Amino acid sequence: MALTTLDAQTALIVVDLQKGIIDAPFLHAIGGVVERTRALLEAFRKRRLPVVLVNVTGTAPGRTERSRPQVPKAEGWADFIPELSQQPDDMVVTKQTWGAFASTDLEKKLKALNVTQVVLTGVATGTGVEATARQAYEAGFNVTLAIDAMTDLRPEAHDYSINTVFPRLGETGLAQDIIDLLTTRDA
Repeated sequence: MALTTLDAQTALIVVDLQKGIIDAPFLHAIGGVVERTRALLEAFRKRRLPVVLVNVTGTAPGRTERSRPQVPKAEGWADFIPELSQQPDDMVVTKQTWGAFASTDLEKKLKALNVTQVVLTGVATGTGVEATARQAYEAGFNVTLAIDAMTDLRPEAHDYSINTVFPRLGETGLAQDIIDLLTTRDA
């Protein structure tokens, strides 16, 4: 679904842009993803709209066929990258699962602020971003996905999420399109 509107109380959710993940061999250059996320952060903060920074510190406890051995994380692994310029008003959510809603109080916090829509950016498209988008949709939020402000390690996962899953969960658009909608709303 093409990008049409942003609700009056829309929150930006930035998924897993943290020091321990940022140097992974992503499909798209991470610098562009970070740059477009920064532009969205600036636009949301300028309008005093909620910003949620999400990091991950572990994995869900279930057993899978592709379980990886737990390797100790380096000091600062879960710290947000400096480019996000974390602000005191930013909401911080630390998760142990793919999605930011399943094992946290994010839904409750957003609903307490009367948020009805979320915009998502981050990594990885087919895991953290998609799981968070699915959970937001299931919680009743309108979902918007800034598809040029996300990437994945796996091209097939990235493409499947963007082309098949995301259009079923919400609206997709470029970061600049989202910023333009915010600007139009201000006029």
